[in-house]
Amino acid sequence: MSVTAPQFMFDFGSPNAFLSHEAIPEIEKRIGTKFEYVPVLLGGIFKATNNRSPAETLAGIKNKREFQAIETDRFVKRFQVKPYTWNPFFPVNTLNLMRVAVAAQMEGVLERYINAAFHHMWVEPKKMDDPEIALTALTASGLDAKRLFARAGEADVKARLIENTQNAVERGAFGSPTFFVGNEIFFGKEQLRDVEEMVLGK
Repeated sequence: MSVTAPQFMFDFGSPNAFLSHEAIPEIEKRIGTKFEYVPVLLGGIFKATNNRSPAETLAGIKNKREFQAIETDRFVKRFQVKPYTWNPFFPVNTLNLMRVAVAAQMEGVLERYINAAFHHMWVEPKKMDDPEIALTALTASGLDAKRLFARAGEADVKARLIENTQNAVERGAFGSPTFFVGNEIFFGKEQLRDVEEMVLGK
């Protein structure tokens, strides 16, 4: 049986994208195919769609933030993943991190880079929009960070990230995590169950 590989539009700035990333390996085992990770710039998506981060949209709304905490706890238990550690430097400007993700993809080390960048954002949180801190952290994770950072400054990398972001918006994205199975769009970590079911044709 051939299955459609789901796409994951991600940005390291989203804790819910991190939780999705943590849950995906077990889903991949069940569906028999890998997710395609597509680096996008969440700030660019927000700008194009007039959206704002949950930190802003939840401010001052009674019970909504509390419900989101309950929902996250349910997700952590359902998918048996570790909760994230809140990054004290949030919001972190992820432009450079996402450009490096595109560079890592072009260099064939995207999976290793994704694991490292999410780790330094949401497991052992650091100020990852500080180039020196990011360079040190990613080098410590065994990546040739200096090479990747240099590659991230090149025009084709910058253009690819813009293209990925624009394509995501054109297909209906307004935030991260966003998933696609073919042309079907799913938003939010809670919809990973629906993504799995659609891939399996349930």
